[in-house]
Amino acid sequence: MRRWSVGWLAAALAALLTGAMLLSLRYGTTHYSLSEIITGLFIDHSSREGLILSTVRLPRLAATVLIGASLGVAGALMQGVTRNPLASPSVFGVNAGAAFAVVLMIVLFPAVPVLWRVCGALIGAIGSVTLVFALSKIIRFGKPEVKMALIGVTMQTFLAVGTQALLLLNESKAEQAMYWLAGSVVGVRWPAIAILACWCAVGLALALGLSRSLAALSLGDEVAASLGQQVRRLRLMAVCAVVMLAGASVAVAGPIGFVGLMVPHIVRYMAGVHYRVVLPLSGLLGALLLTGADVCSRAISYPGETPVGIVTALIGTPYFIYLARRQGGRMS
Repeated sequence: MRRWSVGWLAAALAALLTGAMLLSLRYGTTHYSLSEIITGLFIDHSSREGLILSTVRLPRLAATVLIGASLGVAGALMQGVTRNPLASPSVFGVNAGAAFAVVLMIVLFPAVPVLWRVCGALIGAIGSVTLVFALSKIIRFGKPEVKMALIGVTMQTFLAVGTQALLLLNESKAEQAMYWLAGSVVGVRWPAIAILACWCAVGLALALGLSRSLAALSLGDEVAASLGQQVRRLRLMAVCAVVMLAGASVAVAGPIGFVGLMVPHIVRYMAGVHYRVVLPLSGLLGALLLTGADVCSRAISYPGETPVGIVTALIGTPYFIYLARRQGGRMS
């Protein structure tokens, strides 16, 4: 199959992302023209338009771009580490662990600062991944990547049940937590963006640094080891990057699903399978997908707000069924 030129594909995605970013700034409960956006952002910051753009829409846009890029790269990493085409950050219970920790903090400390919420999400994600790795060492059956995926799905289910139990036992906090659990970037402010950007920068840098090694790992543990790769260390570092990217994203916007599943598949279809190409393009396409989904979410129940996680689920569910049928056909 003929692949797209990587340079042209990156340019096309960047152009589409720029267009989606302009739409995100333009449309909402109030619509702004391009001239009003330029005036509000660069000329008259104290105007009504300038205040809304700089304090509401611009941080929301920054959140969708950062989270979309992080989830796209995290999904590509997970599919490379597990060699499972249906994998995403939720496979190791990363999203569920982070969500459980944040809901627990909402229940116990409703006014907790965003920094502590991010730290709690990361601790929850790390704890979940640690349990998955520990159980994979204790339970001895099958291939390592398959075993960890099965244990991760079990851990995800267990933590999701725990999260629901917390909400049932604390109904007064349930409304706040339920909207966040649907995956929403409404109300994100600059302090949260600053913390998110720091964690995402470290996670993305680590992920890109592993791109060559992941190409060897995709050939199998034995082949990767024969090429001089330290497989356990490589897998651990990749999971650390996933924890940082997905954990920080969940802390700010809730568990937004399907971005990490869809994006790497689309990139590999268009540009090939080498991770030096897949990872950066997954970041671009993830940012584009989530920004576009956020724009669409404003039109569903206008002038109300629909959580962006619902839009990604509406797109991702049929795509997941398609992938599952295709992979099942190949395996049969």
